[in-house]
Amino acid sequence: MFPNGQTISMTSKPSKTVKAKPKRRTNKDVAVEHLTHAQAKAELVRLALEIAVHDRRYYQDDAPSISDAEYDALRRRSDAIEARFPDLLTAQSPSQTVGAQPSGRFAKVRHAAPMLSLGNAFSDEDVADFIERVQRFLKLDEVPVIVAEPKIDGLSLSLRYEQGQLVTAATRGDGFEGEDVTANVRTIAEIPQALKGKTVPAVCEIRGEVYMTTKDFLALNSKQAEIGDTVFANPRNSAAGSLRQKDPSITASRPLKFFAYTWGEISDMPETTQFGMVKWMGKIGFVTNPRTTLCRSIDEALAFYRGIGAVRADLGYDIDGVVYKVDRLDWQQRLGFVSRSPRWAIAHKFAAEQATTELEAIDIQVGRTGALTPVARLKPVTVGGVVVSNATLHNEDYIKGIGNDGEPIRDGVDIRVGDTVVVQRAGDVIPQVVSVVLDKRPDDARPYKFPHTCPVCGSHAVREEDGAVRRCTGVLICPAQAVERLKHFVSRNAFDIEGFGDKQVQEFYADKLVQSAADIFTLEKRDAASKTKLTDREGYGEVSVRNLFNAINERRRVELHRLIFALGIRHVGEGNAKLLARHYGSIDAFRSAMQAAGEGHDSEAYKDLNDIEGVGEVVADAVVEFFAEPRNMAALDDLLDEIEVLPAEQARTDTAVAGKTVVFTGTLTKFTRDEAKASAERLGAKVAGSVSKKTDYVVAGESAGSKLDKARELGVAVLTEDEWLALIETR
Repeated sequence: MFPNGQTISMTSKPSKTVKAKPKRRTNKDVAVEHLTHAQAKAELVRLALEIAVHDRRYYQDDAPSISDAEYDALRRRSDAIEARFPDLLTAQSPSQTVGAQPSGRFAKVRHAAPMLSLGNAFSDEDVADFIERVQRFLKLDEVPVIVAEPKIDGLSLSLRYEQGQLVTAATRGDGFEGEDVTANVRTIAEIPQALKGKTVPAVCEIRGEVYMTTKDFLALNSKQAEIGDTVFANPRNSAAGSLRQKDPSITASRPLKFFAYTWGEISDMPETTQFGMVKWMGKIGFVTNPRTTLCRSIDEALAFYRGIGAVRADLGYDIDGVVYKVDRLDWQQRLGFVSRSPRWAIAHKFAAEQATTELEAIDIQVGRTGALTPVARLKPVTVGGVVVSNATLHNEDYIKGIGNDGEPIRDGVDIRVGDTVVVQRAGDVIPQVVSVVLDKRPDDARPYKFPHTCPVCGSHAVREEDGAVRRCTGVLICPAQAVERLKHFVSRNAFDIEGFGDKQVQEFYADKLVQSAADIFTLEKRDAASKTKLTDREGYGEVSVRNLFNAINERRRVELHRLIFALGIRHVGEGNAKLLARHYGSIDAFRSAMQAAGEGHDSEAYKDLNDIEGVGEVVADAVVEFFAEPRNMAALDDLLDEIEVLPAEQARTDTAVAGKTVVFTGTLTKFTRDEAKASAERLGAKVAGSVSKKTDYVVAGESAGSKLDKARELGVAVLTEDEWLALIETR
């Protein structure tokens, strides 16, 4: 275990390209050094929201929707903006987070040592820079010995052994809290139930990657297709979906494998080097990657990268790069961590792979957030050993030949049905069309007209003034969004209906029992009047049905901020929902104000909305658009007929911490982090995620790390939990 109990787990994930209209440069198109403070703040909010969506798709849903390369570009821009405007750094910043929150399908497990991720290198120069930074930091005259290993594209897993026996297995989750998959993991043959040897540490956490071989993946997909069950997009999704089953017998039937390569909490370190630890893990019963090797120069490291890349298709399992780690553990400790990544390790990503084929059609898909995403239907072609028949076209500007800076891409050549196109797989996720072979364009090919209405529900599809994506405004009525919207509606920070989770939403929607939020609250009445009862369904007895109805009825009275969050309005997360609730106080006042704000940006109602601290124009426009869609209002009316919305609790101004900025750090024992934040906000304090000169108090729990150091460096008042409780009880 390293300083502050931090460890790493090697994964990467996907995200999305952003662009703008050709005649107007937007915040996200401006070079970072030219951004104003206000522009930077707005863009960081947008980036954080977009990255969070793609983290959830990758970690929770096992269904990434964009490439690693696009995701990495979003991360790099966010990091660059934060570096220039460090005061904008918050606890919700992508640089401060790893992965995504556990899905809620499993019990939660708090990691004894966080499972952090890696920085990325995309060129030989990036790798050389990494090694030179290590040398400078350690003041070395020569290159340190580096461990190089293939970067497995699977699902990160932490295995905790006590007295040599497996006691807990957990997924990465958000890096600090994962899902308990112990029962499922016990069915994986390559994971030992007990460690070998007589001198294993009393506490030993082994970490690595659950994966599926290419051969097993193809066989499983063939079997799934035959029985009409889920067909997985790639081996990584297949492995993740197989491990995260509620029924362990399903996991047992899947051919999952495991490579061990790192560790978490260990009571007694058995080796002094990274390479030695990998060898030791093999001795105590784990499978480790036999291609892991030592490199004593930059040239050796790059030669390993090129060598493994050359045989990548023959490995039998998916990798998306090479990981380099400083071998000596004492040097790893000295190097430590920066943000969410270690200074002593980096992932060298593989370049994209390309092929040429014909674009047969352009389809429009409508996603959970209402985004209209163009998808290229291709004449099937093999790209890097994978048959590709679909590829992303990102958005309407990309089809037109307009890039991120508003300037032409592909020399301004648009993409048309019938074109011969170059397809690229970047990061082994969703392929993309990157260029057009213009001299093969058919004479009858015509420019593509992007729809301005939702192809699913017919609602208006609008494009934000500074945005690249056109979205359906029928949030509450669009079938394409309905299932995911309903899942969001009943989620923990929304209505939090116990026993009404993802499974129930999917089943009830498919069977037309619940098509809208209001249907949840009329379900009991309709069930009573129906000849076919819920109790007639498999798995639904009298007790479980009664418990479900009781849980629904308990949520008929709901706080205003929970309702606002549950509506699923774009850009309105839990924090903004609370800001809006506190500002307007009641649902009637909020609704009336939003409808008045829809009269235009010059209206007093819109100015008032836009001036709320922490809201701004992007959020304001999204809320106004939601309330401007008549079908949303009809659905909201139906919902309000069934529930009571409680007035918002207003933040106090007469407390000792009103107007103060507070940061909570370390492990809190007197209260949970959510309780601490909620209590502070009720008392009028602002809770921040990072320490700056503007911070008034830092409340430090056990094992507080860099934030505590920063507070002392800046002279910020540091309080224990007891001192904080005493302070907030003074009035």
